[in-house]
Amino acid sequence: MQKARDNSMPKENIERAIQRGAGAGDGEAYEGITYEGYGPGGVAILVSILTDNRNRTAADVRHIFTKHGGSLGTPGTVAWQFERKGVILVDAEGVDEDAVMEAALEAGAEDISQDGTQWQITTEPTEFNAVREALEAAGIAMASADLTMVPKTTVAPNEAEARRLLKLVDSLEENDDVQEVFANFDISEEMLEAVAG
Repeated sequence: MQKARDNSMPKENIERAIQRGAGAGDGEAYEGITYEGYGPGGVAILVSILTDNRNRTAADVRHIFTKHGGSLGTPGTVAWQFERKGVILVDAEGVDEDAVMEAALEAGAEDISQDGTQWQITTEPTEFNAVREALEAAGIAMASADLTMVPKTTVAPNEAEARRLLKLVDSLEENDDVQEVFANFDISEEMLEAVAG
């Protein structure tokens, strides 16, 4: 819910998603599924789904992968390339580096690194809440805090592959049944600007 609020999602959409996830509404049963596949350039992609119709969703996801130069795989195809981690981002501007490190490390953070203009704090899922609460107690504002799938290694696609890859991810995210999309690509800022332009 906090993630939805942070992204300015309307209250009605949040409530509808909660009801849908709880199986309320039309008596439909929803199930969570994870699809795995490869995008252009050999990029590994995990797609988290919540659906009331497994067959329709499988066909939709397969079509999206195929249309954008990817391929849907079988369970276990790419999941081994990701780890479940807590990731907390703190804007570096106006924040004392030592305070961030002290609060995060004492609470059990695994790693702290600077990612552009933000500090990225990585935790084990079991330590995520403790680290987040420690940062809050220290008065450190967080830009985001999520449990997510972090790639063990990344792939750097070329410009043509990046263009197709971003269209693939956008198309997946636009599907109503798709909850989250995780991928192991690393695209530079310069290439992102070239692809967007």
